[in-house]
Amino acid sequence: MKILITGAGGQLGRELVDAAQAGGHQVSGLTRAELDVTDATAVQLAVTRVHPDVIIHAAAWTAVDTCESDAGKAMLFNGTATEHVVNAARKVDARVVYISTDYVFDGTKSTAYVESDTPNPKSVYGASKLAGEHAVDTALDSIVRISWVCGFHGSNMVKTILRLAAQHDTLTFVDDQVGNPTMADDAARMIVQLAAGQRGGTWHVTNQGVVSWYEFTREVLAAAGLDPNRVKPVKTRDLVPPRPAPRPANSVLENRALMNAGIPLLDDFRVPLSRLVQRLRLG
Repeated sequence: MKILITGAGGQLGRELVDAAQAGGHQVSGLTRAELDVTDATAVQLAVTRVHPDVIIHAAAWTAVDTCESDAGKAMLFNGTATEHVVNAARKVDARVVYISTDYVFDGTKSTAYVESDTPNPKSVYGASKLAGEHAVDTALDSIVRISWVCGFHGSNMVKTILRLAAQHDTLTFVDDQVGNPTMADDAARMIVQLAAGQRGGTWHVTNQGVVSWYEFTREVLAAAGLDPNRVKPVKTRDLVPPRPAPRPANSVLENRALMNAGIPLLDDFRVPLSRLVQRLRLG
């Protein structure tokens, strides 16, 4: 299968390229520098040139707090750009796999979110990613929602925690936001599997295991052979300074569509987390 990956230089994008190549697919990965997805003409030219069977659209503006102060840019990069990708895909009879987020939900549900739950984003970032969801046709295309993504490439919470642990005796993280930490390499393999299987619809793809950011930080320290008791809890309302963008208190995504399709779920996050921490420590 011929797969075009946008955002191929990002944390998830680089893993998607590796996973698609490992799966024996013909892969064209385009970084932000190589393809400006906000430019409709550039997108059309790139898609026409590659003529893929499927486009995994991973390019996005994911700076959650910065999005809050620039809604126009967020909508351009995450909403309008997705329209450009879908329009270009239609002209070459390609499908689109759009990477979305737990932030499309408001986090007020008392149980895990399933794919059919109605989105209600609280942040500009979430609203812009939901606009991208609305641009795809789930009868043909796929929406894949992921959450709390960490990996070897790019900036992410695992790298931040390890850096802070090297600089401070005590680390403070919120204990009233819960979700599914997801390692980028695991998510990428599942996304490529869904793309290759030509599966439309909406999918939640996360590693298993539910924790708060406080609990996740303890797990990262433990995986690094450090003392998890160095981590102290704090409530979101007590953060100083407060975060500009509201976070969903409940980001737990049940992988019900994968279960219904008989597709084995990803491992508990602690398995790939240990692998990632060791890889990071080795450089």
